[in-house]
Amino acid sequence: MENLWVQIGNYGFPMVIAFYLLVRVEKKLDDLTVAINELARTLKPPG
Repeated sequence: MENLWVQIGNYGFPMVIAFYLLVRVEKKLDDLTVAINELARTLKPPG
């Protein structure tokens, strides 16, 4: 049973942190994509 807790501590916590950071980065990338698309529409020459 102690070995199970050690394995959870060694692998579970870093996996949770990595997943959390991945979700945060994905949201920021989505926001950046929207901003780039808006900039492209703004800079598009008329016509």
